[in-house]
Amino acid sequence: MNEMAHLKQRKVVIILQARMGSSRLPGKPLKIVMGRPLLSYQIERLRRISSVDDIVIATSDLKTDQPIIDFCKAEHVHFFRGSESDVLDRYYQAAKKYNADVVVRVTGDCPIIDPSVVTQVISLYLKTSPPCDYVSNTLVHTFPRGLDVEVFSFSNLEKAAKAAHLAEEREHVTPYFYLHPEIFSLKNFACEKNLSHHRWTVDEKDDLDLITKILMELYPKKPSFEMNDVLELMQQHPDWMNINAHVQQKKLTIAEKKNF
Repeated sequence: MNEMAHLKQRKVVIILQARMGSSRLPGKPLKIVMGRPLLSYQIERLRRISSVDDIVIATSDLKTDQPIIDFCKAEHVHFFRGSESDVLDRYYQAAKKYNADVVVRVTGDCPIIDPSVVTQVISLYLKTSPPCDYVSNTLVHTFPRGLDVEVFSFSNLEKAAKAAHLAEEREHVTPYFYLHPEIFSLKNFACEKNLSHHRWTVDEKDDLDLITKILMELYPKKPSFEMNDVLELMQQHPDWMNINAHVQQKKLTIAEKKNF
């Protein structure tokens, strides 16, 4: 058995968290661009990742999130409903239901996530020897915001789900990993160039305006566009950077991430 075949004995599952109740931009996962919801573009992109065995959308059990379930059924995507506030438990229960060995965490506000970046983070996790507990491209932000991905094992997710007790640890899923390097081995996947000043995620209307421009310009010509295509587009339209430059990313109030 070759190395990759051995590695692929583990079931790799992307769990994408999404809900309609955003305070800053309600209903953002299903905002329509060129006749399609943003979530549809993201799922299309994630389905290009050959190293992934399954994709699950994890949403809440609130009635307001029924449209996401309707979307999943229409798009033939697996789904799980769990706690609105305890997203860590939602992830754990979803991973358990779909028999994940390796969990890939992405969020539903990243419609132009790059499959090649996700693939590289998964590969780093699978190939690191000795094994690493948690790999992401967010321990030190060097990629554009909106290409975030985290990878960890089901067993460590279970460990975190049973041990984490702070509200923010449970709401944001992974702080228990990166705030406890004495328990978990951590590795960061860095971009060759620091591109963290780019913001391609959707939290507010101005974010949506930028993403709409990017999709309308790139998708009809090249549906499988990647990060470098967006960077080239932004160079052609430098003023686009100003559209959402003022939008602030939510920050954790618990201890700052440690240096890795």
